[in-house]
Amino acid sequence: MMRSLFSGVSGLKNHQTRMDVIGNNISNVNTHGFKSSRVTFQDMLSQTIAGAAKPEENRGGVNPKQVGLGMTVASIDKIFTQGSLETTGNQTDLAISGDGFFIVAEGDKNMYTRAGTFALDRDGVLVNPANGLRVQGWMATTDTTGEKVINSSGTVEDIVVPVYGKIPARETTNVRYKCNLDSKLPILPPDATGQMRASAGVTTNIDVYDNLGDPHRLTLNIWKTDTNQWTASAAITDTEGPITLDIPAGANQANQENTSSRINLRFTPEGRLVSVADESSPDESNQGNLVANVNYRVAGDPSVRNIRLDLGSSGLVEGITQFSSPSTTKAVEQDGYSMGYMESFTIDNSGIITAVYTNGTKQAVGQVATAVFTNQQGLENAGENLYEVSNNSGLPNIGPAAEAGRGKVVAGTLEMSNVDLSEQFTDMIITQRGFQANSRTITTSDQMLQELINLKR
Repeated sequence: MMRSLFSGVSGLKNHQTRMDVIGNNISNVNTHGFKSSRVTFQDMLSQTIAGAAKPEENRGGVNPKQVGLGMTVASIDKIFTQGSLETTGNQTDLAISGDGFFIVAEGDKNMYTRAGTFALDRDGVLVNPANGLRVQGWMATTDTTGEKVINSSGTVEDIVVPVYGKIPARETTNVRYKCNLDSKLPILPPDATGQMRASAGVTTNIDVYDNLGDPHRLTLNIWKTDTNQWTASAAITDTEGPITLDIPAGANQANQENTSSRINLRFTPEGRLVSVADESSPDESNQGNLVANVNYRVAGDPSVRNIRLDLGSSGLVEGITQFSSPSTTKAVEQDGYSMGYMESFTIDNSGIITAVYTNGTKQAVGQVATAVFTNQQGLENAGENLYEVSNNSGLPNIGPAAEAGRGKVVAGTLEMSNVDLSEQFTDMIITQRGFQANSRTITTSDQMLQELINLKR
C-alpha cells in the first residue's frame, strides 16, 4: 500500500483533533475563568530509503533519502493569558487580576480555579454554589491585645463569614489628641470653684465606652496658666466619685502613688510639647510618648476604670502643639465601642474579608488564599472550571493575593473567557483546509492504486 494513504489518514485524524479543540474553545467563549487551548503538530518518523554518505577524495557527500510517514499532535497547550473582568456588583464574585488560582476543597482534596463565582451557604461558608466546593483561606483570630489578626502562613481552611453575628462591646482604653493650642490666649487661672474660664481655654469632648458598652462623655478642659504652660482637667458623665488624672509609671516619675485632678502641659518657646506633670505631685514625664491616665468609677461598679490619654511625643510636632494659630485641639480617636451586629462585608485586593458592624466598627474576619504554580500549563483539567495538580505542574505556592507574584483579587467582578473568536475562526479555516488537503491526498493515492489495478485488464 502507498505510504501517502497513511500520511493522509494521520493528517485527517490530527486535524480532527485540532478541530475538536477549536470547537471546545468556541463553546466556552462565555464560560467564566475559561482558558483557551491550542494544538501544535509535529512530523512522525521517516522511512529511510538511502542513508547519507560522507565526502570522499574523488566525490562529495550524499544526503540521506527519507520519506515522511505523516504527522501527529505535538502538544495541546493551555493559554493562560488574562481575561477581561466583567463587573457584576455581587460582592462575593471574585476575579484574579494577574497570575494565580483560587483554592477550593472537597474534604481534604484541594483543587484550583480561575472562576470566582462564589456565594455563602446557609452556614455562612464561602462556597462555589455550582458544586458546593468550599473556598479556602485563613480565618482571623484574636491576639493577646484583643485585635483581630490573620496568620497567612498557616494551613488553609474553610472561610466562614459570620453574617448577622455579634461583636462584643469594647471598653475605651486609649484616646488620642491632636492639633493646636493658640499661644496668643491670655494667661488666666481658674476661678474660685476650680473651673476653667471659658474665655481663656479650650474644651474638647469625645464619647468613650465602659466595659458594658455604655457611652460616657469625656470632657478635657485645657487653659493657659503660665508662659508655655497649660493646665488640663477631665470630666466624665454618669460616673461615681472623683475623676483623677495620673502620670503613669516610668523612669521620670518620682512618686507613683500620687494622683491629682489636674495635669500641667509644658511647651518649648517653639510650640513643641516637652513634658506633662501632675499638678499636685512631682510626677512628670518628659521623654518619648507623653500620656496621662484618667481614672473613674462607673455607677454600680466598684472597680476603677482607666483611660490612657495620648497627648503626643516629647519635642515633636505631633499630638498637641502650641503655635500662634487658632485653637483646634480635639480628641481625634478612641478605641472603644458598644456591641454591634454584622450588617455587611467587603473584600479587598489582598483577599481580606472585612466585616462592617452596626456600631461603626470594622474587623477582619478572614482572607481568601490564592496559589501559583511553577508550570501552570502542567495542571490537569478536572471539569467544572477546576484544575488538579499533576506530575509536571509543581506544587502550589499558597499565600495572600498581591504578594510573591500572585495577582490581586478584584471583588464584584468575574474573569471572562480569554477565547478570541476572530482567532478561533481563522484557525477553523486553516484546520478545514488542512483536513481537505489530506482528504485529497487519500483520494489521489486511491486513484493511483486504481490505475495500478487496471494494468491487469
